[in-house]
Amino acid sequence: METLRTPDDRFTDLPDFPFEPKYVEVDAGDGSGPVRLAYIDEGPSDGRVVLMMHGEPSWSFLYRFMIPPVVAAGHRVIAPDLIGFGRSDKPTSTDDYTYARHVAWIASFLDEVDLHDITLVCQDWGGLIGLHLVGTQPERFAGVVAANTFLPDGTGEPSEAFLNWQRFSQTVEEFPTGMILQGATTRTLSDAEVAAYDAPFPDQSYVAGARIFPTLVPTSPDDPGGLANVQAWKGLAAFDRPFVTAFSDGDPVTGGNDVPLQRRIKGAEGQPHTTLTGGHHFLQEDVGPELAQVVVDLMERTA
Repeated sequence: METLRTPDDRFTDLPDFPFEPKYVEVDAGDGSGPVRLAYIDEGPSDGRVVLMMHGEPSWSFLYRFMIPPVVAAGHRVIAPDLIGFGRSDKPTSTDDYTYARHVAWIASFLDEVDLHDITLVCQDWGGLIGLHLVGTQPERFAGVVAANTFLPDGTGEPSEAFLNWQRFSQTVEEFPTGMILQGATTRTLSDAEVAAYDAPFPDQSYVAGARIFPTLVPTSPDDPGGLANVQAWKGLAAFDRPFVTAFSDGDPVTGGNDVPLQRRIKGAEGQPHTTLTGGHHFLQEDVGPELAQVVVDLMERTA
């Protein structure tokens, strides 16, 4: 597996993101050796763990408005960059990326950092990976806040917005990360914020993971990822610890997916599910403090 590593100087002077990265190595999954995974680790080392998982094509920068209030409440926030994103290593071939491999990379990360009693906060692909792990390793998780995400098994009907996004990702000549974030955010991002989302990808040789990700979402029952998620759903449905949905009211991609999560997952029963007003797909950008409060409230209820 050939990989690229984004130069550090691409990440200087990031707005509202003073957090220093840490790194671990995880097995590449093809016998070629380890790849480096970057993550943010803020708050007291003995605090209860809140794992904030980003999706496509963002990175941990997405959580910059949520990390401080959750840390201020006394918790330890861990925010990894998925392999292929942020400061993490970037395999250069789209064939290097599979759903199963992404799950394995994060599972190895949790082992390497020795994380347990985790409250998962997940959006977009952060949920496709994170919820799979909740289903297969439920003993590791204390609770979940799911925001604009789902765990697809290939049996549902993809939204038209998702299918359009999938086609766009495979046909656009230059993958415009910052523009994509702006297009799925209600508020106007500053030039510096757009540049921060472009920062992990100095040129198109770095974007293999971001470009292929939309095609890895299971859209048919015989998709390997879908078959694996059918099994993961058995554990997820039985997950009996607090499971809260906090979707935005303006996401055309995942809108409505909160309802089956509430209905199917045991731990979602009786929880104060909420709809956050004014958020698009990347609701962390639009209503980040409000979403952080949902997390803090859950932590208080389960203290």
